[in-house]
Amino acid sequence: MLLELKGIQKRFGGVAALRAANLVVEAGEVHLLLGENGAGKSTMMKIVAGMLQRDAGEMLFKGRPADFRRPVEAAAVGIAMVHQESQLAPHMTVAENIFLGREPRLPLGWVNRRRMQEQAARLIEEHGFPLQADWRVDKLSPAGKQLVEICRAIQHGSSLLIFDEPTSALSESETAEVFRIVRALRERGMGVIYITHRLEELRAVGDRVTILRDGERVHTGELASLTTEHIIHYMVGREVTAIYEREALPPGRARLTVEHLSRAPLLKDLSFTLHSGEIVGVAGLVGAGRTELCRALFGLDRIDGGRVLVDGKQASVDSPRAAVRAGIALIPEDRQKYGLAMGLSLGCNMSLAGLEKYSGFGFLNHAAEGKAVAEFSSRLRIRADSAKQLAGRLSGGNQQKVVIAKWLLREAGIFLFDEPARGIDVGAKGEVFQLMDELARAGAAILMVSSELPELLQVADRILVMRQGRITAELPGRTTQEEIMRYAALDGDAA
Repeated sequence: MLLELKGIQKRFGGVAALRAANLVVEAGEVHLLLGENGAGKSTMMKIVAGMLQRDAGEMLFKGRPADFRRPVEAAAVGIAMVHQESQLAPHMTVAENIFLGREPRLPLGWVNRRRMQEQAARLIEEHGFPLQADWRVDKLSPAGKQLVEICRAIQHGSSLLIFDEPTSALSESETAEVFRIVRALRERGMGVIYITHRLEELRAVGDRVTILRDGERVHTGELASLTTEHIIHYMVGREVTAIYEREALPPGRARLTVEHLSRAPLLKDLSFTLHSGEIVGVAGLVGAGRTELCRALFGLDRIDGGRVLVDGKQASVDSPRAAVRAGIALIPEDRQKYGLAMGLSLGCNMSLAGLEKYSGFGFLNHAAEGKAVAEFSSRLRIRADSAKQLAGRLSGGNQQKVVIAKWLLREAGIFLFDEPARGIDVGAKGEVFQLMDELARAGAAILMVSSELPELLQVADRILVMRQGRITAELPGRTTQEEIMRYAALDGDAA
């Protein structure tokens, strides 16, 4: 037995993140750790990696009691964690990051850079990683950065490697590379704990699975013995058919009209219309221009040509401020970096875009602000200790709801959802889709970008397919994945 956790408890203020969590991981296995956002997965792993200290319970590593107060203590005995967000020094090279804090030294104490480069190159070659020891980390793709973290863990002699949502921001080819590496690590006898919300990934890498719900273990067993429906049921405590099912509405009046929009070299002559009451999906391969379209419509990137009409009138979208005034809202792909102020409370985040509604003569009306925050917290079913809880302490699904609430308080009418379900669990995903449906039924127009074709087929009324900055097809929402991919990979400029 490599790792055993017994009755682990952890509280943050009045919130119990872990109530009595248990886990057993063997050497030479990939152990999947699943659960909704807020179930306690990341908290449990941060305790294992020495980033947090447990309040109660017992932890054994290689049969010995373990109580790590700092990550360096966990690393010293062979535990490493590859985080969803890179923990590397971006201005340093691959080799420097691999050996950071453990650099080989010359007799007088100087770093032996030649030896460090040679050892890093040998390690990279041994594992077949597409890296060079002298590359700067800030020039790497998200997958490349994860490979550097894996190299660092291997170099430091880790016997347990924890992956926290490793593929949430990766392309299909990069995801396949991560899978290959995880399987190779298992073959070398390492123990791997793999956290993911992407249920389609499980059978590509996993051996056994532990499922948490509300801070407690609800199931442990062989993955092969569980169907996807069983897994979802354990995670959310309800049947899979109850998670989400959208009934389309007849489209209403035109809310957003885009005519010949261009931004060289990424967007080329895009024209489409969003109507009140509908959700329009945007599909395409990596680099098709989907996120760039959202950025242009929200004023983050200036357009070179074309025009945008809101409710039939030409609108300026030359800045985010202008886009917000026109009634356009962006729920960005990276909500933590671009959608939230992580160090502020959820209440402050909600009212941030519409402070003028709750202020006068330079003073904030805290009572009016608090009433609105309480109303939308209840309406969106945001799970938090209080409105004062920091946004950074919320689960991914609740963070996404706070971003949506921010624009509801602002009374936006056109919503740009860029990967709305990225990094959130299947239960929270259903709640976010339900919120999108409620917005549409209330008269909003929604543009939804997603890399997950089943999500688009489940949610969208129409689907725009993009390739190399152009719209190559407009398909009905109840089309097939094969039809979408045919136009996403189409040779030529248009369908």
